Amino acid sequence: MAKFDKISVLEKIGTTGMVPVYYNDDVETAKHVILACYEGGVRAFEFTNRGDFAHEVFAELVKWADSACPELALGAGTVVDAPTAALYIQLGANFIVGPLFNPDVARVCNRRCVPYTPGCMTPSEVGQAQEVGCDLIKIFPGSVVGPGLVKSLLAPMPWTRIMVTGGVSPDADNLRQWFAAGAWCVGMGSKMFPKERVAAADWSYITTRTREALEIIKDIRK
Repeated sequence: MAKFDKISVLEKIGTTGMVPVYYNDDVETAKHVILACYEGGVRAFEFTNRGDFAHEVFAELVKWADSACPELALGAGTVVDAPTAALYIQLGANFIVGPLFNPDVARVCNRRCVPYTPGCMTPSEVGQAQEVGCDLIKIFPGSVVGPGLVKSLLAPMPWTRIMVTGGVSPDADNLRQWFAAGAWCVGMGSKMFPKERVAAADWSYITTRTREALEIIKDIRK
């Protein structure tokens, strides 16, 4: 069961403007990364369903985060079907993210009042997702579509809240482009967690980068 309700989760995402996106099959490594981001100011974190037994890792992280990161909304990403969404919700996912839009996933999430953020690339996909209750839309992959799509999509659909994922980096120029185009928040993946830093257990680097990125977003939004 989700620790936070739908409104609280969306507020956490909207307030910070950033959701780290990460996967590791090692529970302890994932804990360190999540805690580093939490100490840097993150309050919503997406753990992706990208490996065998990923749900088992997620289950351990949820139990651990309840005390180690009490204000963190931990969600599951790379969810493409309803059974997988139901599994992660049962394990305590506070939100569900997907690389594509599946209305069956929306129904499962709505039944439990859990936010579902589907991946979309066209106005029709965005509209269909909104019709079934998706409050936050993921534009993916950002590196392919570019800020221009976000700006153009919002022109006829200004009520849309967009999270851009894929190709987003924690530097000022990149973040400024996305937020200037109208992004409501961004999903930050591999550029936030360089493999060499994780391998070296340089958790302070991740905390610093997280804090810096959040400060940049805060300044851009002023």
